Amino acid sequence: MALEKPYLDVPGTTIFDAEQSRKGYWLNQFCMSLMKAGNRERFKQDERAYLNEWDMTEEQKQAVLARDLNWCIRLGGNIYFLAKIGATDGKSFQQMAGSMTGMTEDEYRNMMIAGGRSVEGNRVVGEDGTAQAHRQPQGSASQKVN
Repeated sequence: MALEKPYLDVPGTTIFDAEQSRKGYWLNQFCMSLMKAGNRERFKQDERAYLNEWDMTEEQKQAVLARDLNWCIRLGGNIYFLAKIGATDGKSFQQMAGSMTGMTEDEYRNMMIAGGRSVEGNRVVGEDGTAQAHRQPQGSASQKVN
């Protein structure tokens, strides 16, 4: 019997449930391996070769190589594990979170200091709030400079 998942209707949110956990098991194990300095060095020396040591899908490997954390999360990554990639790259959690919203680090910090995103228009998929898919990515970090 399939479980009902009403939380799938929350815009801009992927809930890390049992299904996501199973899907991202090897991706998250790879991330945890980055807690060891030797593994971080091996990864930085040849990212593709190191990723190929893990039983991840090709799409998961591509998401890591692209440093697209939202993509990683859709593929089963857990942000607390994915933070190890950011730390390996010398990024703060705030920088990582900003990149996930299309904001600069300063924009993201200022939004959070101001109380975060408004719930108005963001309660269910299909509304017109800032977390809705048609409003992403947002912020000046996503704007192309000509």
